[in-house]
Amino acid sequence: MSFQFSSLFNGLMHATGLKKRIKLFTETEESEIVAAIVEAENRTSAEIRVHISHSYQPTDAVNAATKTFKKLGMHKTVDRNGILIYLAPYTKQFAILGDEGINNKVAHGQWDQMRDAMQNHFQQQQFKTGVLLGIEESATLLSQYFAPGDINPNELSNEISNGN
Repeated sequence: MSFQFSSLFNGLMHATGLKKRIKLFTETEESEIVAAIVEAENRTSAEIRVHISHSYQPTDAVNAATKTFKKLGMHKTVDRNGILIYLAPYTKQFAILGDEGINNKVAHGQWDQMRDAMQNHFQQQQFKTGVLLGIEESATLLSQYFAPGDINPNELSNEISNGN
C-alpha cells in the first residue's frame, strides 16, 4: 500500500515539476548515525543532533540552522550545550551550529578543520562518512569542555530530524 502511494506521489511530483525528496541515508546508515550520536553523547554531556532540510529555496545555511535549532528545542538543554549538524542537500549547504554554552568555551576556529573534512566527504558524495566524522569530532572537542557527569541524561532525541 505505501509503495503504491509512494509511486503515485513520485508520479505527481514529476508531472507537476516538484522535485523528489533526496534520501541521503539508507535505514542502515541512519541507524549507524544514531548509534554514533549515542556513543558520542556517552563521552560528553553535550547533545548532538543531525537535521536534513528538504527546502528547495536557496538560503543562508546558518540562519536556517538557527531556526531549526530553536524549532527542535536545542536551546533548552541545561548547560546550553547542544550542537546541530544541519544538512541542506537541495542547496548543497551545511552548517555546524553550537549553543551559547559551547560558543562561550570553544573558539570559532576550532570548528574549521572539522567543517573542511566534512565538506571534503560531502563533495565526494560520502554523506554518511562526513556526518559520522562530524559527530566523532564534535564529541572529541566537546568532551574537553563538557565532561559527562555521574548522571548524564539524554536531553534531546538522537534521531535524525527532517523538515525545512
